Amino acid sequence: MDGDRRPLVAAAAIDAGSLPFGSGLLALVRPALARLPAGGVVALISGSAALREDLPRWCRIEHHDYLGCDPADGARDRHLVARGPLGGESGAALDDAMPALGDPRSGFAPRGARVEPGAPAYPFTLLDREHVAPPEIADLYRQAAGASWSVEQDIPWQRIPPLPDALEQAVGQVMGFLAQNELSALYVPARFLPRVHPAYAEVAMFLATQLADEARHVDAFVRRARRAGTLGVATVTTAHSLLTLLEAAVRRRAATLAGTGGVPAPVQDLVLLAAGSTDPAALERGADAFRTLLETMHEARIRRLRSAGFAADQAARLSELHTPNFM
Repeated sequence: MDGDRRPLVAAAAIDAGSLPFGSGLLALVRPALARLPAGGVVALISGSAALREDLPRWCRIEHHDYLGCDPADGARDRHLVARGPLGGESGAALDDAMPALGDPRSGFAPRGARVEPGAPAYPFTLLDREHVAPPEIADLYRQAAGASWSVEQDIPWQRIPPLPDALEQAVGQVMGFLAQNELSALYVPARFLPRVHPAYAEVAMFLATQLADEARHVDAFVRRARRAGTLGVATVTTAHSLLTLLEAAVRRRAATLAGTGGVPAPVQDLVLLAAGSTDPAALERGADAFRTLLETMHEARIRRLRSAGFAADQAARLSELHTPNFM
């Protein structure tokens, strides 16, 4: 052993008997090192000759400092290992604070884990806490996770009454349209998941709850449409509208709708469902009900936008852009 590097006294000692390296020895060594600060030394007494090669190799991999070994008593060796630089002091509180900037080289390491130097950079692009992770994101995730529902158990499928054929056809068209929109709501935000740095994992986890919710919507709408015997027609107007969600934002979507001269919703089917029959007087009442629905959606959206901090004129304009989309 190098006499210049060998400390006179080790901070901790382990009697490992003749335990081989691969038979549980690390269950003794790792906790002993973890209780020490960087540079703290553990003495390991062992009767396994293989440790003379295995322990130095493990120390190199784990970034600990193998100080060597000398005879202990009889046929046993005394190995000295100094704890390496990764990690902080033993017993220190885990630092769970979100960093101001995510380090691409920390990869998928959970926040607070010790990261070995030399890792490759990951292609995360959303790295700035200020623009990615609001302070309440962890609470939002917990609320969303606790409010999940089941398409199978929470919808009384067996109690859905049969409808006249015209109404069932309208249900199928509306459900197909809603499923088409919900598929876009599933795919569009999913693009952000691989961009969010795992230092802000709660953001990705919250986003995942929203994706799961959209998936349940798709499932529910498609199931109901299939019970009606049709998913209706996926219109060109809706296709143009939803494509803009992949390419830009809601303002371009509203402009696309204006250019096609229509609302990408099965309006006549919604009117028919509101009417409840094909009687002309009932259809007129259904049209009035549909217009009332649009107004109600507009007013409710304004209230939500105002509560989120938008000014009254901003909230009204944003709602006007959304309402023609019927979503």
